[in-house]
Amino acid sequence: MAKTLMNAKSVSHTNPLLSEYQSLFSTLHAINTPRPLRLVAWLLFVVLVLVGVALYLTPWVQTSAGSGLVTALDPRDRQQEIHALVGGRIQEWYVRDGSAVQAGDRIVKIVDNDPLLLERLEAERAALTRKLESARIATQTAELDDQRRQALFDQGLVSRREREDARIRWESLKAQQAQAEADLQRVIVNLSRQSIQEVIAPRDGTILRLASGDKATVIKEGETLATFIPSDIQRAVEVYIDGRDIPLVQAGRKVRLQFEGWPAVQFSGWPSTAIGTFGGEVLVVDQSAQADGRFRVVVVEDPSDKPWPDDHFIRLGAKVKAWVLLDTVRLGYELWRRLNNFPPNFNQRPGTAVANTKTAKHVGVGP
Repeated sequence: MAKTLMNAKSVSHTNPLLSEYQSLFSTLHAINTPRPLRLVAWLLFVVLVLVGVALYLTPWVQTSAGSGLVTALDPRDRQQEIHALVGGRIQEWYVRDGSAVQAGDRIVKIVDNDPLLLERLEAERAALTRKLESARIATQTAELDDQRRQALFDQGLVSRREREDARIRWESLKAQQAQAEADLQRVIVNLSRQSIQEVIAPRDGTILRLASGDKATVIKEGETLATFIPSDIQRAVEVYIDGRDIPLVQAGRKVRLQFEGWPAVQFSGWPSTAIGTFGGEVLVVDQSAQADGRFRVVVVEDPSDKPWPDDHFIRLGAKVKAWVLLDTVRLGYELWRRLNNFPPNFNQRPGTAVANTKTAKHVGVGP
Protein backbone atom coordinates (compact mmCIF):
# COMPACT_ATOMS: atom_id res chain seq x y z
CA MET A 1 0.00 0.00 0.00
CA ALA A 2 2.88 2.34 0.80
CA LYS A 3 4.38 1.56 -2.57
CA THR A 4 1.07 2.38 -4.25
CA LEU A 5 0.92 5.72 -2.42
CA MET A 6 4.44 6.63 -3.53
CA ASN A 7 3.60 5.71 -7.10
CA ALA A 8 0.45 7.85 -6.97
CA LYS A 9 2.39 10.84 -5.64
CA SER A 10 5.06 10.50 -8.30
CA VAL A 11 2.43 10.27 -11.02
CA SER A 12 0.64 13.33 -9.68
CA HIS A 13 3.79 15.40 -10.04
CA THR A 14 4.29 14.29 -13.64
CA ASN A 15 0.66 14.30 -14.70
CA PRO A 16 -1.25 17.55 -13.82
CA LEU A 17 -4.56 15.96 -14.82
CA LEU A 18 -4.47 13.75 -11.73
CA SER A 19 -3.65 16.50 -9.26
CA GLU A 20 -7.26 17.70 -9.10
CA TYR A 21 -8.37 14.16 -8.09
CA GLN A 22 -5.90 13.80 -5.19
CA SER A 23 -8.40 15.24 -2.76
CA LEU A 24 -10.67 12.30 -3.52
CA PHE A 25 -8.04 9.79 -2.09
CA SER A 26 -7.92 10.92 1.50
CA THR A 27 -7.53 7.34 2.83
CA LEU A 28 -4.54 6.74 0.58
CA HIS A 29 -2.92 9.92 1.91
CA ALA A 30 -3.46 8.71 5.48
CA ILE A 31 -1.50 5.42 4.97
CA ASN A 32 2.17 5.81 6.08
CA THR A 33 4.95 3.37 7.20
CA PRO A 34 4.70 2.86 10.99
CA ARG A 35 7.57 4.39 12.94
CA PRO A 36 8.29 1.22 14.99
CA LEU A 37 8.71 -0.71 11.76
CA ARG A 38 11.16 1.85 10.44
CA LEU A 39 13.04 1.71 13.74
CA VAL A 40 13.29 -2.10 13.57
CA ALA A 41 14.54 -1.89 10.00
CA TRP A 42 17.26 0.57 11.02
CA LEU A 43 18.23 -1.62 13.99
CA LEU A 44 18.50 -4.69 11.78
CA PHE A 45 20.66 -2.76 9.35
CA VAL A 46 22.95 -1.54 12.12
CA VAL A 47 23.21 -5.04 13.63
CA LEU A 48 24.11 -6.56 10.25
CA VAL A 49 26.81 -3.94 9.73
CA LEU A 50 28.25 -4.50 13.23
CA VAL A 51 28.19 -8.28 12.81
CA GLY A 52 29.98 -7.98 9.49
CA VAL A 53 32.63 -5.72 10.99
CA ALA A 54 33.06 -8.09 13.96
CA LEU A 55 33.40 -11.12 11.70
CA TYR A 56 36.03 -9.32 9.67
CA LEU A 57 38.07 -7.86 12.53
CA THR A 58 37.83 -10.55 15.26
CA PRO A 59 40.86 -12.89 15.27
CA TRP A 60 40.29 -16.59 15.70
CA VAL A 61 42.82 -19.34 16.36
CA GLN A 62 42.07 -22.37 14.23
CA THR A 63 42.22 -25.58 16.22
CA SER A 64 42.17 -29.25 15.43
CA ALA A 65 40.42 -31.13 18.21
CA GLY A 66 41.14 -34.72 19.18
CA SER A 67 40.91 -37.11 22.08
CA GLY A 68 43.24 -39.72 23.46
CA LEU A 69 44.93 -41.14 26.55
CA VAL A 70 47.76 -40.34 28.92
CA THR A 71 50.70 -42.67 28.31
CA ALA A 72 54.46 -42.91 28.95
CA LEU A 73 56.90 -41.47 26.45
CA ASP A 74 59.51 -44.20 26.99
CA PRO A 75 58.19 -47.72 26.16
CA ARG A 76 60.11 -49.08 29.16
CA ASP A 77 58.00 -46.85 31.42
CA ARG A 78 54.70 -48.27 30.25
CA GLN A 79 52.67 -51.04 31.82
CA GLN A 80 54.48 -54.39 31.56
CA GLU A 81 54.05 -57.99 32.60
CA ILE A 82 56.28 -60.06 34.87
CA HIS A 83 56.72 -63.66 33.69
CA ALA A 84 57.81 -66.88 35.36
CA LEU A 85 61.43 -67.74 34.61
CA VAL A 86 60.87 -71.46 35.32
CA GLY A 87 57.90 -73.75 35.51
CA GLY A 88 56.67 -75.15 38.76
CA ARG A 89 54.34 -74.38 41.63
CA ILE A 90 53.86 -71.13 43.51
CA GLN A 91 55.12 -71.45 47.05
CA GLU A 92 54.78 -67.92 48.41
CA TRP A 93 53.70 -64.44 47.31
CA TYR A 94 55.59 -61.47 48.75
CA VAL A 95 53.29 -58.79 47.29
CA ARG A 96 49.61 -58.14 46.64
CA ASP A 97 47.60 -55.91 44.31
CA GLY A 98 48.72 -52.31 44.68
CA SER A 99 51.99 -53.07 46.49
CA ALA A 100 54.80 -50.56 45.95
CA VAL A 101 58.10 -52.32 45.26
CA GLN A 102 61.69 -51.27 44.70
CA ALA A 103 64.21 -52.72 42.31
CA GLY A 104 65.30 -56.16 43.56
CA ASP A 105 62.34 -56.76 45.90
CA ARG A 106 60.97 -60.30 45.87
CA ILE A 107 57.61 -60.80 44.19
CA VAL A 108 56.98 -64.56 44.28
CA LYS A 109 58.81 -67.80 45.04
CA ILE A 110 58.37 -70.79 42.73
CA VAL A 111 59.28 -74.40 43.53
CA ASP A 112 59.47 -77.34 41.15
CA ASN A 113 56.80 -80.02 41.23
CA ASP A 114 59.56 -82.56 41.93
CA PRO A 115 61.10 -81.73 45.34
CA LEU A 116 64.23 -83.82 44.56
CA LEU A 117 64.93 -82.19 41.19
CA LEU A 118 67.79 -80.04 42.46
CA GLU A 119 69.48 -83.00 44.17
CA ARG A 120 69.30 -85.07 40.98
CA LEU A 121 70.70 -82.21 38.93
CA GLU A 122 73.56 -81.86 41.39
CA ALA A 123 74.32 -85.57 41.14
CA GLU A 124 74.17 -85.43 37.34
CA ARG A 125 76.55 -82.49 37.29
CA ALA A 126 79.03 -84.36 39.50
CA ALA A 127 78.86 -87.41 37.23
CA LEU A 128 79.34 -85.37 34.08
CA THR A 129 82.26 -83.53 35.69
CA ARG A 130 84.02 -86.84 36.34
CA LYS A 131 83.19 -88.00 32.82
CA LEU A 132 84.64 -84.81 31.35
CA GLU A 133 87.83 -85.18 33.39
CA SER A 134 88.23 -88.75 32.21
CA ALA A 135 87.67 -87.68 28.60
CA ARG A 136 90.34 -84.99 28.93
CA ILE A 137 92.88 -87.49 30.28
CA ALA A 138 92.07 -89.93 27.49
CA THR A 139 92.38 -87.16 24.89
CA GLN A 140 95.76 -86.07 26.24
CA THR A 141 96.99 -89.67 26.20
CA ALA A 142 95.75 -90.15 22.64
CA GLU A 143 97.52 -86.95 21.59
CA LEU A 144 100.82 -88.19 23.03
CA ASP A 145 100.34 -91.55 21.32
CA ASP A 146 99.66 -89.79 18.01
CA GLN A 147 102.84 -87.74 18.36
CA ARG A 148 104.87 -90.89 19.19
CA ARG A 149 103.42 -92.77 16.22
CA GLN A 150 104.27 -89.81 13.98
CA ALA A 151 107.89 -89.88 15.11
CA LEU A 152 108.12 -93.66 14.59
CA PHE A 153 106.46 -93.29 11.18
CA ASP A 154 109.06 -90.71 10.17
CA GLN A 155 111.77 -93.24 11.13
CA GLY A 156 110.04 -96.02 9.20
CA LEU A 157 109.41 -98.15 12.28
CA VAL A 158 105.56 -98.25 12.05
CA SER A 159 103.22 -98.57 9.13
CA ARG A 160 101.02 -95.79 7.75
CA ARG A 161 97.91 -97.63 8.98
CA GLU A 162 99.12 -97.70 12.58
CA ARG A 163 99.93 -94.00 12.39
CA GLU A 164 96.43 -93.21 10.96
CA ASP A 165 94.71 -95.37 13.60
CA ALA A 166 96.38 -93.29 16.31
CA ARG A 167 95.23 -90.06 14.66
CA ILE A 168 91.62 -91.37 14.30
CA ARG A 169 91.52 -92.43 17.95
CA TRP A 170 92.75 -89.00 19.05
CA GLU A 171 90.11 -87.18 16.99
CA SER A 172 87.38 -89.49 18.32
CA LEU A 173 88.39 -88.82 21.92
CA LYS A 174 88.36 -85.06 21.26
CA ALA A 175 84.78 -85.37 19.99
CA GLN A 176 83.80 -87.31 23.11
CA GLN A 177 85.41 -84.63 25.28
CA ALA A 178 83.44 -81.89 23.46
CA GLN A 179 80.20 -83.83 23.94
CA ALA A 180 80.93 -84.27 27.66
CA GLU A 181 81.54 -80.52 27.98
CA ALA A 182 78.24 -79.78 26.23
CA ASP A 183 76.33 -82.18 28.50
CA LEU A 184 77.91 -80.60 31.57
CA GLN A 185 76.99 -77.07 30.41
CA ARG A 186 73.41 -78.16 29.77
CA VAL A 187 73.07 -79.49 33.30
CA ILE A 188 74.70 -76.36 34.74
CA VAL A 189 72.20 -74.17 32.87
CA ASN A 190 69.25 -76.25 34.07
CA LEU A 191 70.56 -76.17 37.61
CA SER A 192 71.04 -72.39 37.43
CA ARG A 193 67.54 -71.82 36.08
CA GLN A 194 65.96 -74.05 38.68
CA SER A 195 67.92 -72.26 41.37
CA ILE A 196 66.42 -68.91 40.29
CA GLN A 197 63.05 -69.60 41.84
CA GLU A 198 62.38 -66.12 43.20
CA VAL A 199 61.04 -63.51 40.79
CA ILE A 200 62.19 -59.99 41.66
CA ALA A 201 61.02 -56.50 40.66
CA PRO A 202 62.95 -55.12 37.68
CA ARG A 203 62.75 -51.50 38.96
CA ASP A 204 60.82 -49.23 41.30
CA GLY A 205 57.09 -49.30 40.68
CA THR A 206 53.72 -50.68 41.67
CA ILE A 207 52.14 -54.12 41.29
CA LEU A 208 48.81 -53.53 39.60
CA ARG A 209 47.40 -57.04 39.80
CA LEU A 210 48.46 -60.64 40.36
CA ALA A 211 47.56 -63.05 37.58
CA SER A 212 48.12 -66.41 39.31
CA GLY A 213 46.80 -68.13 42.41
CA ASP A 214 48.31 -69.61 45.51
CA LYS A 215 50.17 -72.85 46.34
CA ALA A 216 47.76 -75.04 44.38
CA THR A 217 48.50 -73.19 41.14
CA VAL A 218 50.90 -74.83 38.69
CA ILE A 219 52.50 -72.45 36.23
CA LYS A 220 54.54 -72.90 33.08
CA GLU A 221 57.75 -71.24 32.05
CA GLY A 222 57.03 -67.79 30.58
CA GLU A 223 53.52 -67.57 32.06
CA THR A 224 52.38 -64.14 33.27
CA LEU A 225 52.57 -63.76 37.04
CA ALA A 226 51.78 -60.09 37.65
CA THR A 227 51.20 -56.76 35.93
CA PHE A 228 53.71 -54.07 36.86
CA ILE A 229 53.93 -50.34 36.20
CA PRO A 230 57.17 -48.40 36.85
CA SER A 231 57.35 -45.18 38.82
CA ASP A 232 59.08 -41.87 38.02
CA ILE A 233 58.05 -41.91 34.39
CA GLN A 234 57.83 -39.16 31.79
CA ARG A 235 54.21 -38.78 30.80
CA ALA A 236 52.94 -38.00 27.33
CA VAL A 237 49.55 -37.83 25.62
CA GLU A 238 48.46 -39.79 22.57
CA VAL A 239 45.67 -37.99 20.73
CA TYR A 240 44.03 -38.82 17.41
CA ILE A 241 43.42 -36.02 14.89
CA ASP A 242 41.14 -35.90 11.85
CA GLY A 243 42.95 -36.47 8.57
CA ARG A 244 41.75 -33.15 7.10
CA ASP A 245 43.73 -31.15 9.65
CA ILE A 246 46.83 -33.35 9.88
CA PRO A 247 48.86 -31.52 7.14
CA LEU A 248 49.14 -28.51 9.48
CA VAL A 249 49.94 -30.52 12.61
CA GLN A 250 53.73 -30.64 12.85
CA ALA A 251 56.32 -31.09 15.57
CA GLY A 252 56.51 -27.95 17.68
CA ARG A 253 52.83 -26.99 17.44
CA LYS A 254 51.33 -25.78 20.72
CA VAL A 255 48.47 -27.79 22.22
CA ARG A 256 45.89 -27.14 24.93
CA LEU A 257 44.94 -30.18 27.01
CA GLN A 258 41.90 -30.90 29.15
CA PHE A 259 42.41 -33.92 31.40
CA GLU A 260 39.58 -36.17 32.47
CA GLY A 261 38.34 -35.38 35.96
CA TRP A 262 40.12 -32.02 36.05
CA PRO A 263 37.67 -29.06 36.04
CA ALA A 264 38.20 -26.84 33.00
CA VAL A 265 36.45 -24.35 30.74
CA GLN A 266 37.76 -24.33 27.18
CA PHE A 267 37.19 -21.78 24.39
CA SER A 268 38.34 -23.18 21.10
CA GLY A 269 39.12 -19.91 19.31
CA TRP A 270 40.53 -18.03 22.32
CA PRO A 271 42.76 -20.46 24.24
CA SER A 272 44.13 -17.66 26.42
CA THR A 273 40.72 -17.38 28.10
CA ALA A 274 40.55 -21.09 28.92
CA ILE A 275 40.50 -22.10 32.58
CA GLY A 276 41.93 -25.38 33.87
CA THR A 277 43.67 -26.41 30.64
CA PHE A 278 47.37 -27.21 30.35
CA GLY A 279 49.96 -26.59 27.69
CA GLY A 280 51.54 -29.22 25.49
CA GLU A 281 53.76 -29.46 22.46
CA VAL A 282 53.53 -31.83 19.50
CA LEU A 283 56.48 -34.24 19.49
CA VAL A 284 55.61 -36.87 16.88
CA VAL A 285 53.00 -37.13 14.13
CA ASP A 286 52.42 -40.59 12.65
CA GLN A 287 52.97 -40.92 8.92
CA SER A 288 50.25 -43.55 8.61
CA ALA A 289 46.60 -43.35 9.63
CA GLN A 290 44.81 -45.64 12.04
CA ALA A 291 42.04 -47.99 10.97
CA ASP A 292 39.42 -45.27 11.51
CA GLY A 293 41.28 -42.76 9.33
CA ARG A 294 42.62 -40.61 12.17
CA PHE A 295 46.30 -39.92 12.83
CA ARG A 296 48.10 -40.46 16.12
CA VAL A 297 49.85 -37.39 17.54
CA VAL A 298 52.19 -37.63 20.56
CA VAL A 299 52.11 -34.55 22.81
CA VAL A 300 54.58 -33.85 25.61
CA GLU A 301 54.55 -31.25 28.38
CA ASP A 302 55.28 -27.70 27.29
CA PRO A 303 58.25 -26.46 29.39
CA SER A 304 57.20 -22.83 28.89
CA ASP A 305 53.72 -23.43 30.36
CA LYS A 306 52.53 -24.43 33.81
CA PRO A 307 53.35 -28.06 34.72
CA TRP A 308 50.80 -30.81 34.35
CA PRO A 309 48.97 -32.07 37.46
CA ASP A 310 50.74 -34.62 39.61
CA ASP A 311 50.44 -38.27 38.58
CA HIS A 312 48.30 -38.80 41.67
CA PHE A 313 45.57 -36.88 39.82
CA ILE A 314 46.41 -37.60 36.17
CA ARG A 315 47.42 -41.25 35.88
CA LEU A 316 48.39 -43.41 32.94
CA GLY A 317 45.39 -44.36 30.84
CA ALA A 318 43.33 -41.30 31.81
CA LYS A 319 41.32 -39.76 28.98
CA VAL A 320 42.25 -36.35 27.64
CA LYS A 321 40.92 -33.86 25.10
CA ALA A 322 43.34 -31.82 23.03
CA TRP A 323 43.18 -28.75 20.81
CA VAL A 324 46.16 -28.34 18.49
CA LEU A 325 46.62 -24.62 17.79
CA LEU A 326 46.87 -23.90 14.06
CA ASP A 327 46.73 -20.58 12.16
CA THR A 328 45.21 -17.30 13.33
CA VAL A 329 42.45 -16.19 10.92
CA ARG A 330 39.38 -13.96 10.90
CA LEU A 331 36.25 -15.20 12.60
CA GLY A 332 34.21 -14.78 9.41
CA TYR A 333 36.60 -16.97 7.44
CA GLU A 334 36.48 -19.65 10.12
CA LEU A 335 32.66 -19.71 10.12
CA TRP A 336 32.64 -19.92 6.32
CA ARG A 337 35.18 -22.76 6.45
CA ARG A 338 33.22 -24.74 9.00
CA LEU A 339 29.89 -24.26 7.20
CA ASN A 340 31.47 -25.62 4.02
CA ASN A 341 33.35 -28.36 5.90
CA PHE A 342 36.65 -27.21 4.38
CA PRO A 343 40.07 -28.02 5.86
CA PRO A 344 42.25 -25.25 7.33
CA ASN A 345 44.47 -23.09 5.18
CA PHE A 346 46.99 -25.17 3.22
CA ASN A 347 49.11 -22.25 2.05
CA GLN A 348 51.36 -22.59 5.05
CA ARG A 349 54.70 -24.25 4.44
CA PRO A 350 55.96 -26.99 6.78
CA GLY A 351 58.11 -25.84 9.65
CA THR A 352 56.30 -22.55 10.37
CA ALA A 353 54.45 -23.76 13.45
CA VAL A 354 56.54 -21.64 15.79
CA ALA A 355 55.93 -18.50 13.73
CA ASN A 356 52.18 -19.04 13.81
CA THR A 357 52.29 -19.57 17.55
CA LYS A 358 54.06 -16.24 17.99
CA THR A 359 51.40 -14.61 15.81
CA ALA A 360 48.68 -16.07 18.00
CA LYS A 361 50.34 -14.67 21.10
CA HIS A 362 50.74 -11.27 19.42
CA VAL A 363 47.00 -10.94 18.86
CA GLY A 364 46.33 -11.99 22.44
CA VAL A 365 44.81 -15.41 21.80
CA GLY A 366 47.80 -17.68 22.32
CA PRO A 367 48.34 -19.97 25.28
